[in-house]
Amino acid sequence: MSLQEKLDAFKAVVESGAPPYNLPREIVDAMHRHTDELIASGQAGRARKAGDQAPVFTLNDANGHAVDLGDLLAKGPVVVTFYRGVWCPYCNMDLQALEAVRADIEARGATMVAISMQSAANSRKSVAQNKLGFPILNDPRGEVADAFGLRFALPDYLIDVYKNVFKNDLTVVNDDPSWTLPMPARYVIGQDGTIAYAEVNPDYTQRPDPSEMLPTLDRLQQAAA
Repeated sequence: MSLQEKLDAFKAVVESGAPPYNLPREIVDAMHRHTDELIASGQAGRARKAGDQAPVFTLNDANGHAVDLGDLLAKGPVVVTFYRGVWCPYCNMDLQALEAVRADIEARGATMVAISMQSAANSRKSVAQNKLGFPILNDPRGEVADAFGLRFALPDYLIDVYKNVFKNDLTVVNDDPSWTLPMPARYVIGQDGTIAYAEVNPDYTQRPDPSEMLPTLDRLQQAAA
């Protein structure tokens, strides 16, 4: 089963209104409304894309160790995925799918990292629960997500859903009062800092299979040979 098939099956259960989620129709409609609004905003089209220079960054991993993009690029291409948080089942399935192809990515000389606004403690939880062999880097206040053009503010009606229905207070999860998140995105960055592959989707339930990045990594590997 592909990643998208797994996500679609999960979404069907969540939005059915049946146990164990028991979501009222108005909550599902609110979630759809925001996705539609984010798509209509055109923000995804303004995010960093293939051919652009990647913003430089140095972020701490979940254990407080600094990770510098330039240092990683000195070794080979870098795969960067933006992760909403430990609370998002769609994102966790995405991380698991990325872990499943990590060996293929590393065999092509690349390094993989995830970036999340969530606190270090929540990133440690994500790494453990999803059995990841790659780090989740902490992006305080979403500054790196913002540099990539991915960060957006949740509207009041969705904040209400997160806090009062899902019991998910992002001000606590992210240790940030802003109620902002990154759009899910994946990038392959070449050693010269140029983005060679970019996938940004304002609909968090839609994710391409991670294997789609492999041809780009093959091209970069061949060009460097």
